[in-house]
Amino acid sequence: MPIRINRFLATTALLCSLALGGTGARAAEPDNIPFIDAHVHLNDERMQLDLMQRHGVERAVVFWGRNSDNESVAASAKRHPDRFIPFVSISPERAAYRRGWEQDDARLLDTLDALLATGLYRGIGEISVTHFPSPGLPEADFNPNGATLRGILALARKHRVPVMVHAEWTRLREFSELLRAFPDVPVIWAHGGYTPLFIAQRMLEQHANLHYELSARTWPVHPRSPDYTILRDGQNVWPQWLAFIERQPERFLVGTDASHRSAESEAMKFQSVQNFLRQLSPAARELVARGNLLKLVERTS
Repeated sequence: MPIRINRFLATTALLCSLALGGTGARAAEPDNIPFIDAHVHLNDERMQLDLMQRHGVERAVVFWGRNSDNESVAASAKRHPDRFIPFVSISPERAAYRRGWEQDDARLLDTLDALLATGLYRGIGEISVTHFPSPGLPEADFNPNGATLRGILALARKHRVPVMVHAEWTRLREFSELLRAFPDVPVIWAHGGYTPLFIAQRMLEQHANLHYELSARTWPVHPRSPDYTILRDGQNVWPQWLAFIERQPERFLVGTDASHRSAESEAMKFQSVQNFLRQLSPAARELVARGNLLKLVERTS
């Protein structure tokens, strides 16, 4: 990662720690709100478990990142079945899968089908069908309603699992067509596509199978764009966003987007989720923090 990004993350972590009263201690924080993390790139198992213990995370949805793969994620889940909920991914940012996306190669779906048939995985994702470029991650711009993602949702239907899709809202029309084609398949929208409030409202109104996941939206500052956060001042949720979530709490999930680049940057992510959850009413908090995700993954039981 470039030095400027490391400095950004370290500075953000410090600011967040000061704003939220964090001490940096390794012991569990006493006022933690229990939650289930919907979005973790499992690059460092030990760091992830430590962060979960410190920041009130009961369980976490985990999938591969820069230092892991589907097999290592499944192995971690076997070691810690009470902590990790493994998802399987054939996302196109990995070179081994990108050619298959470019050619809509059916063998890619055969690979996914075989992995799901093992029973090791509780969901599919993160699938970055359209993803703006970021450090270490090449841009992806595949059709959300193309043959490959439609095939992925068909497999999700077959195996009764949810799918986490990273689709920027530049492809909103195609993404909506996909959701209409598979109304019985639950789709978790990673980061909610970083949409503005109006688009979020419209998408949830039109698609009952869509679940809006808030990872990285609760960070005090986002390195790619200042409007990606739903906070008005680095700490307080915009009143309009808060009212929207309170009206439909059954549609939202929380996540950290943990990737384990540094303990400081990861602590910021976990603290930001705790800060967000404290601003919800008790009834909404229980659904957003735990209940909604449990309902999604328990479809496989």
